[in-house]
Amino acid sequence: MTLGSSAIQVKRLIKRFGLKSVILHLDFTVDPGEFVAIIGPNGAGKTTFLRILSSLSRPSSGEVLIAGYRLPQQAVNARRILGVVSHQPWLYGDLTAEQNLLFYGRMYSVNDLKRRVDKVLEMVELEARRGDLVRTFSRGMQQRLSIGRAMLHDPQIILLDEPHTGLDQDASQNLDNVLRDVAALGRAVVMTSHDLARVADLASRFDVLWHGKIVASAHRAELEPDQLQTFYHQAIQEF
Repeated sequence: MTLGSSAIQVKRLIKRFGLKSVILHLDFTVDPGEFVAIIGPNGAGKTTFLRILSSLSRPSSGEVLIAGYRLPQQAVNARRILGVVSHQPWLYGDLTAEQNLLFYGRMYSVNDLKRRVDKVLEMVELEARRGDLVRTFSRGMQQRLSIGRAMLHDPQIILLDEPHTGLDQDASQNLDNVLRDVAALGRAVVMTSHDLARVADLASRFDVLWHGKIVASAHRAELEPDQLQTFYHQAIQEF
């Protein structure tokens, strides 16, 4: 299925854990080519929301469409066009970088797999370490390979949950370069973060998630370079 007018459509989403509502009547739309940063403090519901979008968690109620596929009923179809980077790298430590990508590529029936693996390793700047076991990689290198794994099957929608967590400055900068390359391909990208300085130069739209709702939204063109902090704090305080 090709992307329609929206890559992601969410209407009146609710997610409960027991009696506690973590996501409450949330509406959310992402168009093809948009890079949306979901910003909010810890505990705001960012990871829960991304797990629902990636079909790893079921909503309690509401409507979730991924390129027209309804979750959770059509999760298998949706996963074919999703690339997901979570807190876990989903990599095998006793396989090399190349072997990991070959394994996942076969799972997704990637055409011309060897050439695609070569291209992905180049994109994440790991060609020189392709034959090394992943357990010998730094956190930053594993995160870059995880991005490569998520991009291997050329997904139309990329979901990233706090991808800079635990990275040093150099590794974060390398990751930023990869994310810019991904966005330049015209993919729909959704990334959660509480690092406003980091997302300010990456995203085209900023949505503030607080108490399980999107309480404010702004496009980069609507904000001056130094206004994101003010926009964010006002959104949190006014809710």
